[in-house]
Amino acid sequence: MTEQDILGRIKELVDHEHELRAQATRGELDPKTERQRLAELEVMLDQCWDLLRQRRARIDKGDSPDDAQVNTAKQVEGYLQ
Repeated sequence: MTEQDILGRIKELVDHEHELRAQATRGELDPKTERQRLAELEVMLDQCWDLLRQRRARIDKGDSPDDAQVNTAKQVEGYLQ
């Protein structure tokens, strides 16, 4: 996955987030489902941003960015704890 691929995926996820919020505003989505889906999207976005940071750090160190790997949701969400 290239940096452009990751940025494209981030854009897709953000667009999906906006659509979910619009559906909720129109009453097409109940609040519980909205919260659940938004939480899932947030984790996927965090994983994408983490992967992007890993790739950029590897480039800065002179290492191959292709060796960066997607971290688990548990690991990415646990960084601030």
